[in-house]
Amino acid sequence: MQKEILQRLNLARQEKQAVVLITDLSSGEQSLHFLSGLTIGSELTVGQKETSIKVLENNKSHSQKKDGTELFFNPFNPPLRMVVIGAVHISQPLASLARLCNYQVTIVDPRQAFATEKRFPNTELIAEWPDKALTKLELDLRTAVVALTHDPKLDDPALKIALQSDAFYIGELGSHKTQEARKNRLREDGFTDQQQQRIHGPIGLNIGAQSPVEIAVAIIGQITQTLHRRKD
Repeated sequence: MQKEILQRLNLARQEKQAVVLITDLSSGEQSLHFLSGLTIGSELTVGQKETSIKVLENNKSHSQKKDGTELFFNPFNPPLRMVVIGAVHISQPLASLARLCNYQVTIVDPRQAFATEKRFPNTELIAEWPDKALTKLELDLRTAVVALTHDPKLDDPALKIALQSDAFYIGELGSHKTQEARKNRLREDGFTDQQQQRIHGPIGLNIGAQSPVEIAVAIIGQITQTLHRRKD
């Protein structure tokens, strides 16, 4: 591997940037293609760049043969992340289950009495309003956003930021009546019904969950389903 390519790849991984290493198996020439669109090394065609983005979405290597050339696409994605809005009872088992599924978990809640290290050990806690916190977190294709406060003052700002991001999953707690009221508020703020189809609400798989732990299981199940279905 060329020294420059190796150095930029290592730097990208340190900075948790999504990047694909593309290798021409005939010549050995290599390129790096970032999710941002930046390419380092050998030039890529539009089709090859599109393949690179798909490889990042699937998080699976891919070999492509065309016109006597074989390219190997190897993705290097940042870790999966779950951003939970609300340090509520459901958030506690959900954070534990998410870590078992290799998610980096962040709890966002300006109410510091709830977002404590005692209730959420070994978890990143951000005591800020969701719109401010989520803007800083730079939600990407590897991020799930879960709104659990049942309070429009906290959930709505988070949903607005999430809908404008590349987050692969957006979910909100609440009954069908609550969801209809939320849809009306978002429509008033300019979000179309098509945009709102990205929101899973009521959140979680329909497994008859009742307790906080059961609801957390339903949520992590739906997130897992969404993550893997986009690879089909």
